[in-house]
Amino acid sequence: MKLSLEQLSARMRQGEDIPLSQTAQVVLALSLPSILQQMVVTAMEYIDAAMVGHIGAEATAAIGIVSSSTWLLHGVLVGLYTAFSIQIAQYLGADRQEDARGVLRQSMLFNLILGLGAAAFGIGISRFLPGWLGADPSLQANASAYFAIWSAALPFTMAMGMYTAQLRATGDALTPGLISVLVCVLDIVFNFFLINPSRTLVLFGRTVTVWGAGLGVPGAALGTALSDVIGGLLALAILLLRDGPLCIRRPGSWKITRSCLMNLWRVGAPLAAERAALSSAQVVLVRIVSGLGTVAIAANSLGVSAEGLCYMAGYGIQDAAIALIGQAVGANRRDMAKRFAWLCTLMGMGIMALSGAGLWLFAPALMGIFTADAAVIALGARVLRIEAFAEPMFGASIVASGAMQGAGDSTACFVLNLVSMWGIRLTLASLLAPRFGLVGVWGAMCCELCIRGLLFLVRLARGKWLEKGALS
Repeated sequence: MKLSLEQLSARMRQGEDIPLSQTAQVVLALSLPSILQQMVVTAMEYIDAAMVGHIGAEATAAIGIVSSSTWLLHGVLVGLYTAFSIQIAQYLGADRQEDARGVLRQSMLFNLILGLGAAAFGIGISRFLPGWLGADPSLQANASAYFAIWSAALPFTMAMGMYTAQLRATGDALTPGLISVLVCVLDIVFNFFLINPSRTLVLFGRTVTVWGAGLGVPGAALGTALSDVIGGLLALAILLLRDGPLCIRRPGSWKITRSCLMNLWRVGAPLAAERAALSSAQVVLVRIVSGLGTVAIAANSLGVSAEGLCYMAGYGIQDAAIALIGQAVGANRRDMAKRFAWLCTLMGMGIMALSGAGLWLFAPALMGIFTADAAVIALGARVLRIEAFAEPMFGASIVASGAMQGAGDSTACFVLNLVSMWGIRLTLASLLAPRFGLVGVWGAMCCELCIRGLLFLVRLARGKWLEKGALS
């Protein structure tokens, strides 16, 4: 018998002993669409980058200058809106549907306030940001335009992320996946016409003139912005029109409650701080690498892109873990929360162990996809093979953190990631880089990820994360 998350939640509240096979089936049903979503998004990002790269090195550099700032700003917003989906999952698990709908309504208000505020902030600093980051004057105009356009779409980008996370909290992982696929396809289509000028192409043996706006870097930002606008509006429309536990058309208050604010502060603030800490650490790491020469810089950048293919499955399972553990905690079934946490974590470790093996075997081929430079390929393959050994423990940290977040234990996630990233990775990288170059930096990364995974597994095994419920 196949179970939906809603059916499983009802049985958990009744105190039923649910067979492991049925539990695993629900885990897979939620995880597989999320993994597919991550794969599609990652693939489309590479295609997007390739389309920009065809403009020239200056275009890629202009976007690269502000990319760390986009990660930082978006990461903070992700941390905040994840707190809403955690609350919804726990309320649904407790069969408090009216409270869940109340959180949904409040999340819409927060999306409007925070989204518009973030957009105004991003547009306001866009003129000065490239200069602050030390960009060459020739790149500043394009970098500023890209960041301003990207920032303008933040209310819709935030809406898409927030509302798809809330759909997953109900057990619907397929709809968010389909929305992401659509957005990625639209991004490529928009970029195709907005980046390049009108040009002549040969299609099926016939010469065709294809219109293009020829906007270059601003066109890439506009394509991404337009696709996010459509994705955000679509996710909102689905929530407004859909029946079920989150049916917004049912009567209810739009008042912002003290309990929601407290939960947002208790759960969302640490998540936002965690994202900010990780993003800023990556900026520092890039600065360490920047002193190692052109080949090392290129190998590091392309190596990070290639390694991204490995951990996307982990983040897909993390999304499922947040919803599953949230509902189990809401249903007051700590035994099921532990079962979900370990099932998801072991699945993440297993899949990422396989991807790590693939990374080790095909490292030169993966680097060859991105560059033809033999020196860059050789160095990139070398560091990727170092990183391959850390993938299982990286998977443990990703999925276990999702389990802890689903229970409301976001502060511990923040502390563990902060200590691991800033105390171990950056310290080791700064010590090893002068002597071992990029190999030392990635050796530090491998060591840190293994330690991080161990820390999260210890926290998971001790069980204290179950005492941090998000509900007030």
